[in-house]
Amino acid sequence: MANHKSSVKRIRQTAKRRLHNRYYAKTMRNAVRKLRATTDQAAAAELLPKVQKMLDKLAKKNVIHKNKAANLKSGVALHVNSLG
Repeated sequence: MANHKSSVKRIRQTAKRRLHNRYYAKTMRNAVRKLRATTDQAAAAELLPKVQKMLDKLAKKNVIHKNKAANLKSGVALHVNSLG
């Protein structure tokens, strides 16, 4: 167990932040999965801006790396364009 008051607080903060980040990362993965599973052009085109916005926000808050966000955005855009 931690010996300092500050390290105990740091453990609490880290655990809380980890849960928060895991929730949003999982939500993002499910959204990308849902978009990739879509075969309807109109539905995919409607979902695309929402997913891209989510990826940008998570990259901005350092939940995911900015290059990972860029790669995912590129991949889902290619998928939506290939449906048309």
